[in-house]
Amino acid sequence: MNSIAASELIINNRGAIYHLDCRPEEIAATIITVGDPDRVGEVSKHFDSVEIKNNHREFVTHTGFLNKKRITVVSTGIGTDNIDIVLNELDALVNIDFETRTIKENLTQLNIIRIGTSGSLQMDIPVDSFVVSTHGLGIDNLLNFYRLNNNEEEKQLVQSFVTQTQLNNNFAQPYISSASGALLKNFVDGFHHGITVTCPGFYGPQGRVLRLGLANPALIDNLTSFTFGQHRITNFEMETAGIYGLGNILGHHCLSISAIVANRISKEFSKDGNATVENLIKKSLEIISSTI
Repeated sequence: MNSIAASELIINNRGAIYHLDCRPEEIAATIITVGDPDRVGEVSKHFDSVEIKNNHREFVTHTGFLNKKRITVVSTGIGTDNIDIVLNELDALVNIDFETRTIKENLTQLNIIRIGTSGSLQMDIPVDSFVVSTHGLGIDNLLNFYRLNNNEEEKQLVQSFVTQTQLNNNFAQPYISSASGALLKNFVDGFHHGITVTCPGFYGPQGRVLRLGLANPALIDNLTSFTFGQHRITNFEMETAGIYGLGNILGHHCLSISAIVANRISKEFSKDGNATVENLIKKSLEIISSTI
């Protein structure tokens, strides 16, 4: 098998992968991703013990134990450009031999669970509630650089989305990928389920107007009104579709869980978003440490 070139797989002087600055033995098979580097500590403070703490750029990594389960929490920063780095490097840490720079014969499947914040696109999903993404639908372009093979339902869903919203005109070609059923089944009680749209920005790409006019002022209405069978769009944010798309291609189990801190239909924002995120962290950790 051909060795992966040093320019493609960058390993630093301590034998760690370039951006995350982690060695293979420093990450667990169950990984929680958060956007905010400061939120890593807000997750790991609930661990029984923390054995590894790494910090490089916006990528902060803590690995420890909760109820005898080894868990890694890593910050991604904002956006699918960073997700491209984090997902590829997490996979490399478990599925590439750093000594020979070759892909391992026996591949490891990671459980990758995003805990983040999001904006609701439905009146009946209020601020301070929790959403689990059944699908990640990207309008950010990342997965158009990879070979993503959709099943028939996914193909029909994304085609229906393009037809109903016309968001492929002057925008990136939308893509879609599904959550891991093995993880999704554990997050039912107390969670809304639906499609999460992943945007390439926070202001114009999410329909916000400050001083700049919008090329697509009907964006919010188009997303809110979209339906395909029993599916609807529940929320949008900036990472989920990238995690699902890359995770599925690489063979990992991925799930995205969002604390709703804004409702874009009712124009409300959470009065205490930090408390909502803390509640989601505790609820998610209880499920992760006991059932996954």
